[in-house]
Amino acid sequence: MQRRKLLGTGATALTAALGASYLSSCTIRREEDASAVNTNPKILWRMATSWPHSLDTIYGGAETISQRVKALSGGNFEIKPYAAGEIVPGLEVLDAVQAGSVECGHSASYYYIGKNPAFAFGTSVPFGLSAQQQNAWLYEGGGNELLNAVYADFGVFSFPAGNTGAQMGGWFKRKLQGLNSLQGLKMRIPGLGGKVMAQLGVNVQVLPGGEIYLALDRGAIDAAEWTGPYDDEKLGLSRAASFYYYPGWWEPGPTLTALVNQRAWNKLPSEYQEIFKTACYEANLSMLNRYDNLNGSALQRLLRGGTQLVPYDDQILQAAQEAAFQIYSDIANTDNDFRALFREWQIFREEVYAWNRVNEFSFANYSYNK
Repeated sequence: MQRRKLLGTGATALTAALGASYLSSCTIRREEDASAVNTNPKILWRMATSWPHSLDTIYGGAETISQRVKALSGGNFEIKPYAAGEIVPGLEVLDAVQAGSVECGHSASYYYIGKNPAFAFGTSVPFGLSAQQQNAWLYEGGGNELLNAVYADFGVFSFPAGNTGAQMGGWFKRKLQGLNSLQGLKMRIPGLGGKVMAQLGVNVQVLPGGEIYLALDRGAIDAAEWTGPYDDEKLGLSRAASFYYYPGWWEPGPTLTALVNQRAWNKLPSEYQEIFKTACYEANLSMLNRYDNLNGSALQRLLRGGTQLVPYDDQILQAAQEAAFQIYSDIANTDNDFRALFREWQIFREEVYAWNRVNEFSFANYSYNK
């Protein structure tokens, strides 16, 4: 009995000692882990955007990046977004990122086709890709690598960071009466869509979102496109024009882009770089989901308020498509960057159109007409 008691006492003591040792090692590991986390630098970036605060969904893309970067880094990496005009005007985000005035930005690549026409493919081009097709091209078809080869000349990296989905075709103060009614019309429309409209006789204007309503309301422009029902309602465009056209053939799936100064990027720890990429990926998907959720009910409110929904007639669509591909061909003949992107983009477009004609279009053509 005494021996068993001593053995029991010894076993208990050994167990206690092992337990204490284990707890001590856990404490040391936790302290080491905490120390490792704390070695990550505190970094604060500024992000200039092309959007006003009032457009919560598109500006929300920048906020999503900011929130996710902070959460995933344990608060050590923070990005503060700024609305258009708070640091630089909405159409000068690329300039600010290139100069290093800010470390990053959130914008639309096609705002900068005056610097390089190939930037149009980073957002959307007329009669191009849907949102899903655009994502497939950027992420899996080599599109973003091709774009970054162009952005490298500006000392900038780009990452897909939002998509509005297929857009509407703009607000018009008077109803269009065929192709000739576009002659001399003053319309806010950027990118290659603007170049197509110019070919059709439109006097094209490029304005940031926050300036569209006043220009349309005061008659400085006769028509304007922005994104879709939810944002257009927020901008009050239905109060300035009554005729709401569709489809937005110039932007069937436009991507918004996070722009990063290369020098700032190269200073980031690799962990922070991966966090930023992940945050942009989340922003890209979540923005599209939000718009699809919000646009349907917004359109119904607009229609109840007196908005007249009008389709573009086939004459305008056919002329626009012919003009678009002629413009692509003309630019490709004179610009190497555009030619390289256009060639790869066109191959992808033909293949994905052929596939989606079989699967998605056949389903939609049946279901949407029931």
